[in-house]
Amino acid sequence: MLKKVIQVAFLFIGGALGLVFLPPLYELIHLSSNPWINNPYISVALGATLLFVLSFGLSDYFVRLITWMEEVLSKVPVGDLLFGTVGLIMGLSVSALFGFAINSIQLPVITEVTPIILSIILGYLGFRVGFNKREEFVQLFTKSGPSAKKKQGEQEAKLSHKLLDTSVIIDGRIADISETGFIEGTLVVPQFVLTELQHIADSSDTLKRTRGRRGLDILKRLQDERQSKVLIVEEDFEDVAEVDLKLVRLAKKMGAQILTNDFNLNKVCELHQVKVLNINDLANAVKPVVIPGEDMQVVVIKDGKEQNQGVAYLDDGTMIVVEGGRSYIGQAITVTVTSVLQTSAGRMIFAKPKDD
Repeated sequence: MLKKVIQVAFLFIGGALGLVFLPPLYELIHLSSNPWINNPYISVALGATLLFVLSFGLSDYFVRLITWMEEVLSKVPVGDLLFGTVGLIMGLSVSALFGFAINSIQLPVITEVTPIILSIILGYLGFRVGFNKREEFVQLFTKSGPSAKKKQGEQEAKLSHKLLDTSVIIDGRIADISETGFIEGTLVVPQFVLTELQHIADSSDTLKRTRGRRGLDILKRLQDERQSKVLIVEEDFEDVAEVDLKLVRLAKKMGAQILTNDFNLNKVCELHQVKVLNINDLANAVKPVVIPGEDMQVVVIKDGKEQNQGVAYLDDGTMIVVEGGRSYIGQAITVTVTSVLQTSAGRMIFAKPKDD
């Protein structure tokens, strides 16, 4: 369809160009005296036919160009396009004012070329200024009004909402962290998360049933001990089956953050550009800092994967791999840290006995 539209456009443009440029060409080749050729209808027909024939070879390139421009423009935010267009109009208006002043000079070359150059330069500058200064223009017109302050308060309230997923509720550490006051705002529990917790609590599997009941107890504890409220929302998305995707859609709709300790949900949130707070990341961040060369007391409890290795653990569960520690299993020894490895699963410390 687009190709046909382009060919029709070529047809009309060719007719217009033929009407303008063919009569001077007739005079140049001494055919202007022939009334059958030097005729406006013939000129329009020749120009339209010529450009229509050319359109069969050029239309594919124009289709690709228009499709590419459409894809680029569709990715640009509407606000950027709007303010860029306003800046373009202002730049062209200024160039038109300069053009009127230049036309009064009555110099042939200057009056014909300069307005075109000014239109290109000032139009481009106006578009770039409007595009780059969009936020400043918005703040200029909205920062002082009461409605702007109200919107800002609503936006801050939305950002203070924290959506809880099933895993972080069952984990239970969220209640301890909330009690310390490190989590601000309102904790939001969607009804579909509560439903999933109930299904887990009613499971025939003993372990699942225990975990589900623990999650319900944690929610009750949050409601009783937390100073700010715990909000339960009925919002649901019937067209989505997965609870994680429902959480992502609800977070986008509310402008909220998601609290989780699920690694896969963390990745999905990053793909959807949803702010996520991972309890495991917080736990890794507050673990004691260990520096290579530092000495520490550990108890080697088992052998490692490699030959002659021993494994010990810190109080927070951090694994320490002791090179040459297999012979010290069951003993408390002093080790020297050689390196620290941070992985997605946590922190791993490599050390060797100090005597070695």
